[in-house]
Amino acid sequence: MKARVYVSFKPTVLDPQGQTIQHALNGLGHKSIAAVRQGKYFEIELGEGSNKQDAAKEMDEIARDVLANPVMEDYRVEFLD
Repeated sequence: MKARVYVSFKPTVLDPQGQTIQHALNGLGHKSIAAVRQGKYFEIELGEGSNKQDAAKEMDEIARDVLANPVMEDYRVEFLD
């Protein structure tokens, strides 16, 4: 089983890298791009026989305590079977 954790800035937090990407895209002729928000993506493989309920609890804890800064970032966890 694999877990995917997506981490991105909260909507109220300025994203200077996203703004830079948006300006670069506009400069390359992609004028329809109004905004870009960038983030991080983690793919975590779990050991065989992992219980999905326990894994969900553990992944939430890891995302909250290690992968994301809860003051500035939101996260979401997805599982692939």
